[in-house]
Amino acid sequence: MNNTDYKHVIELSHERCRKLDINKDQVLSSRIINETELQKRLAEKRSMILTAAPYMEQLINFVKGHNFFALLTDEEGCILNAIGDEKILSEAFDLKMVPGAFMNEESIGTNAMAIVIKTGEPVQLSGKDHYIKAYHRWTCSGAPIKDSHGNLIGVLDLTGYTECVHPHTLGMVIAASNAIEEMIKVKEFNNMQDINNRHIKTVFDNIPVAVVTSDINGRIKIYNNKAMELLGNKYNQLKTREMSEIIEEWDGIKKEICQDGNISQQINIIALRNRFPCRLIANPIYNSIDDCVEIAYVFEEVKKVGKGKKRSEYQAYYTFDKIIGKDENFIKTVEYAKKISDSKSTILIMGESGTGKEVFAQAIHNFSKRMDGPFLALNCGAIPNQLIESELFGYEDGAYTGAKKGGNVGKFELAAGGTIMLDEIGEMPLDMQIKLLRVLQEGIITKIGSSKPIPVDVRVIASTNKDLKKEVKLGRFRKDLFYRLNVLPLFLPPLSQRKGDVLLLTDYFMKNIAKNLGKKEIEIPEECLKIMTGYNWPGNIRELENFVELIIYTESIPYGYFAPERYADEALHDINDQSPNMNLSSMEKAHLKKVLKKHNGNITHSAEALGIRRNTLYSKIKKYKIKI
Repeated sequence: MNNTDYKHVIELSHERCRKLDINKDQVLSSRIINETELQKRLAEKRSMILTAAPYMEQLINFVKGHNFFALLTDEEGCILNAIGDEKILSEAFDLKMVPGAFMNEESIGTNAMAIVIKTGEPVQLSGKDHYIKAYHRWTCSGAPIKDSHGNLIGVLDLTGYTECVHPHTLGMVIAASNAIEEMIKVKEFNNMQDINNRHIKTVFDNIPVAVVTSDINGRIKIYNNKAMELLGNKYNQLKTREMSEIIEEWDGIKKEICQDGNISQQINIIALRNRFPCRLIANPIYNSIDDCVEIAYVFEEVKKVGKGKKRSEYQAYYTFDKIIGKDENFIKTVEYAKKISDSKSTILIMGESGTGKEVFAQAIHNFSKRMDGPFLALNCGAIPNQLIESELFGYEDGAYTGAKKGGNVGKFELAAGGTIMLDEIGEMPLDMQIKLLRVLQEGIITKIGSSKPIPVDVRVIASTNKDLKKEVKLGRFRKDLFYRLNVLPLFLPPLSQRKGDVLLLTDYFMKNIAKNLGKKEIEIPEECLKIMTGYNWPGNIRELENFVELIIYTESIPYGYFAPERYADEALHDINDQSPNMNLSSMEKAHLKKVLKKHNGNITHSAEALGIRRNTLYSKIKKYKIKI
């Protein structure tokens, strides 16, 4: 939009405001919907809100500390989400710029969001471009969010004080709105792909004969439920096996398929040491140049094999025997967790990120009398505040226009008879804490759009990496809810307090990850194992697991990983390198030299790459006598 068009658009908007008799001294939007109506809109726009949330966070993090706030509205201008720096956001809230307030022209006069709704184009308004005086202190930059058909479905806005805003601010908002649009398209495409894949899988799994495909060498690729049933592999490991381990005289059958194109004959199945006859129909699958690249097999069973029990959709997979550790205090923690597993009281699991809080929650569920019931986990910090209630409690049929027929079942109802894990409970907003407290006290929930209480029999396990006592003192967490949750506290120690388990866990991850990836296990040198044992592992077990996976993928040891300041491109050391200089100081020196060389000796760029200060880098250069 050029300068002439811009001025013309503003003038037209102001003229419309005068005709609407909007008072320039107006402070609040003339249209603010009630909580019930707001919940309906939030549920309708749930997908867009979730898609936009990380991009709004990214915008605010980019301008953090400079007094900006971001708004997301729907196509009518109703605010759906608002985040930003506390000072300016408080001012906005004082003006009732909150979820449920409308920012369209008819409700609050000329502003960026109103102009975007009218024109469908991005725009930046500053000072007196706004119609009402209350907004003259601000500059707001708005951009449209459109669906895959080009229809306006929302507006993204970034607002700050007039003196703090740059024209490039609008460019940031446009980039964010474009990213949101692309992500919406990706989600729509993935949704369609998911539907198609589910359709194909449903048909495939319901074919009444066993179907398997393999590559030309007999490496199994896919198979259906009937194949699992027939071949008797109840451990879901069929995909890791060879056809030669299933079909007797496989080499001869492969030769026939390659020569004759297809076969139909009776063969012997030798899966799981049970030899039984079966009719096989096999056909080659050709690529675009008529090379045989895969083989499709259809087995018509002669003997019936009993069906296995179908696994629950919401099932806890971890058990206490899968928790690895020999540290004395850690074993006591496991034993304590077992003792409290069957209690009806709420459990609060506390520990740093990556210590295995959900693993323990699942193990507790599987050790209790509720083990046959569902297990659901919900991350309270991953869902926008406005959507937590509908996620936990669901909404009623007809609660809003276009609502899912039959309503939506919340997580508490889905977990009935089982366990619900509320992860990152410290992130739950205060108003939701009150509603959760009622559920814990009374054992009932109420869906959005309904006044009917629903009894629920659910065991609650909450987890957090925050100090909730401190959060209570700061007023960010309710004291009564804390004591209701903290009936059976369970503290998981960080990996730094159980260093004796590092090598045990490393060996476990090495075997399992290598097996799952179909790659070879890597032998880690003794010197590296000593360094790993001494390292603090701030990311705990999750970090160690990722580190082992990195070794397996690269077949190299990233020695630079353990440098005191390692936030840089990590130097990979080939595992076959038998250099004697493998102590930590030598590795740090080699890594520093590599980074300095990469940046042509530039101290500033090298320090940034290493994630350390220039003075720290100078000290290390002096320490290791590195020539620049």
